[in-house]
Amino acid sequence: MSHPILLVEDDLKLAEVARVYLEQAGFRVIHTASGVRALALAKTENLVLVVLDLMLPDLSGEAVCRELTESTDIPVIMLTSKSSEEERLAGFALGADDYIVKPFSPRELVCRVQAVLKRAGKVGGGDRLSFNGGALILDNASFSVVCKGQPVKLTAVEFKLLFALAATPQKTFTREELIDKVMGYRFEGYERNIDSHIKNIRHKLGDDPHSPVFLLTIYGLGYRFGGVKDG
Repeated sequence: MSHPILLVEDDLKLAEVARVYLEQAGFRVIHTASGVRALALAKTENLVLVVLDLMLPDLSGEAVCRELTESTDIPVIMLTSKSSEEERLAGFALGADDYIVKPFSPRELVCRVQAVLKRAGKVGGGDRLSFNGGALILDNASFSVVCKGQPVKLTAVEFKLLFALAATPQKTFTREELIDKVMGYRFEGYERNIDSHIKNIRHKLGDDPHSPVFLLTIYGLGYRFGGVKDG
């Protein structure tokens, strides 16, 4: 691949192992141990993905992730020893696209990187979808969302989840189906992360969680998209 992956990790031995495996898989790896430097590189390099440790010496990984997801569309995989469900959910709430707990298999890291990049580049259902008289417009080619005339910044996973639901309006998806469709693989406990992503999308769209227009909760089953497709 011609574009680089940024590896933000202050454990130099672990970073070297991860770098070797990623480069063997065909990626070009830029490494830094600094959160501040990571944010600077995100502005100057044409990054396709960031692998981000949360325990950094100068700036917390959470702060780095928040800045990246608010100002860029670069997918982020968190790499951390924080393993509780609450900590994982907090990571996804910040906009992370995936979460890997240390110690980890470097081969698993490569597979997760490949899966996130695949999701970031492919979603079925057409390039552009419009709903409710243009109140919500999704453009898969540019990864853009416009709601009520205003651009909406979603993370890669949030966009994929919204587009997957919107591509088949009125169809109810279970959480397991959404994981398979959007994430491409499963791991234990991820069902609750789908709920976290839905909550984030609703907030960004201004969709009232008590009476949503676009992302409807079908209790006991999962979620479906409630918008009316234009045309």
